[in-house]
Amino acid sequence: MAKTPSQFRPLKISVLTVSDTRSLAEDTSGGALVELLSNAGHTLSGREIVKDDVYQMRAVVSNWIADKEIHVVLITGGTGLYNRDSTPEAMTPLFDKTIEGFGELFRQISYDEIGTSTIQSRAIAGLANQTLIFCLPGSTGACKTAWNGILEEQLNASHRPCNFVSMLIGPLAPTQHEA
Repeated sequence: MAKTPSQFRPLKISVLTVSDTRSLAEDTSGGALVELLSNAGHTLSGREIVKDDVYQMRAVVSNWIADKEIHVVLITGGTGLYNRDSTPEAMTPLFDKTIEGFGELFRQISYDEIGTSTIQSRAIAGLANQTLIFCLPGSTGACKTAWNGILEEQLNASHRPCNFVSMLIGPLAPTQHEA
């Protein structure tokens, strides 16, 4: 008997914006991520803005990854090459495992939209204490690119051949038809 696709399973996702200048009202990239994850059926579990400071970022994200109820952390901002851009440096020490293909795939998809400027993105991802962390550029367009091109499918239990959901919240118990 053919295996039926898994059902959608909502995840609890937190959004962190890294910016020295934005307030919540001006945070279009964080706002876009909140809208996208909500429209996809996920739950916003937290949203904060911190200055581009390694220790402030680590403090917020460490609290989130210590919370077993939070499955995913989306970080927007601080992934460029300017002196203050330090999101990869802040998050990498927290990773138990790095998701190497995320940054590569993001830049590949982004190339079709912004050309060679994509090389200036240091988008990265990893797994820390069974919580996924995705570090995205601070532009609203880049956040939409990452969500629409990668995250929406990988955070959906029905996406095949594989996705991150069962790793985060375990497989569903088989139904009578699957058993």
